[in-house]
Amino acid sequence: MKNTFKKAIASVLTFSLIGALAACGKADPTSADTGTGSNTQTEAQADVQANVTIKVGANVTPHSEILEVAKPILAEQGITLEIVVLEDSITPNTGVIEGSLDANYFQHVPYLDQFNKENNSDLVSVGAVHYEPFGVYAGKTTDLSQLPEGAIVAVPNNVTNEARALLLLEQEGIIKLKDGAGITATVEDIIDNPKNIQFKELAPEQLVAALPDVEVAVINGNYAIEGGLHVSQALAVEANDGLAAQTYGNIIATSADKANDPAIAKLVEVLQGPEVAAYINATYDGAVVPLFG
Repeated sequence: MKNTFKKAIASVLTFSLIGALAACGKADPTSADTGTGSNTQTEAQADVQANVTIKVGANVTPHSEILEVAKPILAEQGITLEIVVLEDSITPNTGVIEGSLDANYFQHVPYLDQFNKENNSDLVSVGAVHYEPFGVYAGKTTDLSQLPEGAIVAVPNNVTNEARALLLLEQEGIIKLKDGAGITATVEDIIDNPKNIQFKELAPEQLVAALPDVEVAVINGNYAIEGGLHVSQALAVEANDGLAAQTYGNIIATSADKANDPAIAKLVEVLQGPEVAAYINATYDGAVVPLFG
């Protein structure tokens, strides 16, 4: 009987303890209003965010510099941004494909589409940040109207950027492209070349160094900046309302499986924000134009 009584007391105590624990585990129905019931969850989420690191590959100028502006803003939100500076236009994409990078910031959508096509990859754009006007810069010739017969003009050697260079030369009346050539134009699409221009196709990063050896060069905005050139020095610049301005915004690109990653989404949000826009406008003298903010 004594043992039975002890067992009954133990059962009562056990049920009481379970009930107390269950009561502690229930959310206060007013906690959403007072905030007292959500503190633990919020703190846990903050701890998770504080452990998030994203690695983003970028060219030196202006991309890595712009990312440096975003870095402390992201840190305040619990995201560590690791910037990996890369000088070429291939490694940033292969790094994302191989997983050594979470995203990259150096290219526009036409270049990304061409890369995907050539490499059977599925990288995606998750947002545009800025636009870099192409410019025609002086080499041996300092006036486009004075280009000599048979002048050598340096242009980028990849498909999308060469098309952009040709569109700028067409804008300035130096050549004429066939109708519809657009952003896939090549030298084969030139239907009128009155000065018999000879095109020297070079890697974009080599164009500034080539200036002493050519009449003029059509140069990507970021490589012009890196080479110490200023957009105000250009003999001609892409029109802000032209096809190029509508097409060649520089983007954040990532793998398809990370397209909805919250940390990458926050990166895009910050890069499209007013702090970054203000930095771009104050720093690059029109060679880099923010698309937001």
